[in-house]
Amino acid sequence: MSKLKNKKAIITGGSRGLGKATAIAFAKQGIDIAITGRNEAVLKETVSELEEFGIKATYAVFDVSNYESVKHGIKEVIEKLGTVDILVNNAGIAAFGTFNEMDVDQWSQIIQTNLMGMYYVTKEVLPYLISKNEGDIINVSSTAGLNGNASTSAYSASKFAVIGMSESLMKEVRKNNIRVCTLTPSTIASDMSIELGIANKDSQDSVLQPEDFAELIVAGLHLPRRAMLKNASLWSTNP
Repeated sequence: MSKLKNKKAIITGGSRGLGKATAIAFAKQGIDIAITGRNEAVLKETVSELEEFGIKATYAVFDVSNYESVKHGIKEVIEKLGTVDILVNNAGIAAFGTFNEMDVDQWSQIIQTNLMGMYYVTKEVLPYLISKNEGDIINVSSTAGLNGNASTSAYSASKFAVIGMSESLMKEVRKNNIRVCTLTPSTIASDMSIELGIANKDSQDSVLQPEDFAELIVAGLHLPRRAMLKNASLWSTNP
């Protein structure tokens, strides 16, 4: 029996891609799950799939970039779950364009969603973990947060910032027995990557899959409480 059984998790952006794969991996461990996103129909479909594993699953519809919506949504799902033990900050958006070509509003929205959205959600969940003196927060950055590239200024800026925020938070809440892990995966064949044209869903043997990412998260959670996966990069074995 998994030591994670009956834990409660919130996964933002949990209805598809990396978030959905993580939710399924958690459900197989017996973890009850709340997923969040902006498309209620897709959230409902994913919840139905998760319930087939015999766990409790629920959802909330909100945009992580809107703090008032986050406050309401997080309160709603924690009331449904009863508590929270694990937070996976996965929700994010991406767009590519040169520094001058990308519209100012789009550049700002990437920062607002990827950085401020993670901050908003964590701010609302953290008091619950501190009160329990235990918990896990997994923040999803990217290799784009380790190295900038042409046409990725907004996305890289948001993911660099996520790393800085996560490492600062990690040092702040270790005393509360809360583990904060920052993940920096390279290209994964997620819905977003496929839609952006940077991954091919048919290249399963050469491109990382969402299930690979989920397996890493579960492995980190299985570490003894005295051990913490501070950060990790996930790369394909194929160049």
